[in-house]
Amino acid sequence: MIANVNAALPTLAPGMLRRVHHVALNVKDMTISRQFYGEILGLHELTGREVPATLTQLVADGKVANFITPDGTILDLFYEPDLAPPSANPRQQFTRANHLAFDIAPELFDDAVGVLRQHHVEIDHGPVTRPTGRGVYFYDPDGFLVEIRCDAV
Repeated sequence: MIANVNAALPTLAPGMLRRVHHVALNVKDMTISRQFYGEILGLHELTGREVPATLTQLVADGKVANFITPDGTILDLFYEPDLAPPSANPRQQFTRANHLAFDIAPELFDDAVGVLRQHHVEIDHGPVTRPTGRGVYFYDPDGFLVEIRCDAV
């Protein structure tokens, strides 16, 4: 942990980090997680030549699945069959990450909530309306909190 930032040391200038490249999640059941992120949430799963060369063998072995979000961020799923939840209470937050949020157009928000309900996805809370927009929070198959949110209209 960085307790004190020394002004004499170099830092990364604003704008040097361009975007989030990828998010990696450990999953207990690859089939269920692929269905959740690919079919229910509608993310495109990378296949064939779309798969990064460094991950080709892991994908072929069923140990990794890659999805791409509409803004180009990669979501990597890593198969960990012995993955245990961080707490017996599924509402206990993970220690290092709070949630993964996907943006959606305001006019599609209610339809997205309907899809989640049709698939019996456990909704933690919401839909909620805030000055910044609306959101609904739900769990992926491994208990990781996911949000679909839209800007205020």
